[in-house]
Amino acid sequence: MSKDFRPWKIDEAQLLPPSVQDYVPKDHLSRLIVALVREELDLSAIAGSYRSVLGQPPFDPRMMTALLLHGYASGIYSSRRIAKAAVERADFMMIVAGDPPDFRTISEFRRRHLAALAGLFVQVLKLAEKAGLVKLGHVALDGSKIKANASKHKAMSYERMKKREAELAAEVERWLTAAEAADAEEDKRYGDKRGDELPDWVADKQKRLEKIREAKAALEAEAKAAAEEEERRRAQAEAQRIAQERKKNGRAPAPPRQEPEGKAQRNFTDPDSRILKTKDGYIQGYNAQAAVDGKAQIIVAHGLTPGMSDQDQLVPLIDAIKDNLGRRPKEASADAGYCSEANLAALAAREVSPYLATGRAKHPADAKRNITGPLTKAMRDKLKRAGWRTRYRLRKQIVEPVFGQIKQARGFRQFLLRGFEKVKAEWALICTAHNLTKLAAAA
Repeated sequence: MSKDFRPWKIDEAQLLPPSVQDYVPKDHLSRLIVALVREELDLSAIAGSYRSVLGQPPFDPRMMTALLLHGYASGIYSSRRIAKAAVERADFMMIVAGDPPDFRTISEFRRRHLAALAGLFVQVLKLAEKAGLVKLGHVALDGSKIKANASKHKAMSYERMKKREAELAAEVERWLTAAEAADAEEDKRYGDKRGDELPDWVADKQKRLEKIREAKAALEAEAKAAAEEEERRRAQAEAQRIAQERKKNGRAPAPPRQEPEGKAQRNFTDPDSRILKTKDGYIQGYNAQAAVDGKAQIIVAHGLTPGMSDQDQLVPLIDAIKDNLGRRPKEASADAGYCSEANLAALAAREVSPYLATGRAKHPADAKRNITGPLTKAMRDKLKRAGWRTRYRLRKQIVEPVFGQIKQARGFRQFLLRGFEKVKAEWALICTAHNLTKLAAAA
């Protein structure tokens, strides 16, 4: 007995063609983003930048913004991949309404309006607060190292720069001498030329030498600025700390170096990025920061630093929460990388109850770190008294899953843009997209 199958109507024409929206579920993320862009978000900073009436009319800024936000929320970040999705995926086709922009238009829109797009973070955050997803009872802070759009093999240390600069300078000098000696022969062969043109291989070496000299000069300028700042700081603390050190050690501390350390590196592709150590090895990247509310894992503040240390990021993140929402959280937790006497004092001044690990250990209160500061000792005792009931345990279930969702679920493991300011704005877009997914889940 043969089996009957449902008819396959692939060639059957429809009398009334359906709308693209008919293929997208009512509760789909793309529908929420379109509704927010059309009805809630203020895009005057983007729309107001279009003045000229000449040429082809541009795409609607609302559509372009919705397209980018949905791409980031769906784990699609490349302008080429977004353009491809706009002709292949029903949710993206619904946003562009059957009139897809090409990848160059998408890339140019993002480049032109990057700062305004990053500013949407606060608007989306306030919508999440209005929806009851932000309580600021307990906020957890953490950082994650993310690759830059640059290879770590394109970085060079200051010591290597000095050596390579001398080698290239000598090499170019030899080749310039050889080029001058070959002028007469070239004049015979190429009479229509001036005869003083340099071979391509000389020009390439000269360009490389110029790049190395520029990077070397930048490192020297950074080292000089750091030395000046260190001298200023030492002058302020001379009456207290330096005087005590001199009595204890019997000698004055060495003056700060005006020249960069030999191992100080600079990348030629993205000079603002740095070599960072991760559990999987070293990467050329940035340290992305986030403060996450405990109610629904909404990111309430974000930051970015090219350095390894998290310690200087705690106070700016807490202050950013106040700037974004007008109030500070009641409690804040973070790992040992954020713990210092200055940070604990700053949290106390802001009336935020801290839960900071005092050392790296399975149980933060049991770390073997030598603690000397009174506030750090009090923090350790506070964690130890609470035991397994400590509020610090909330950190792992609040902030760490957020980085997992961004890096693993949505596949964001490398920045697309280069330069600190652009990468910082791109990280703001990533945080905005994360909050949009949380809004959609709660709707």
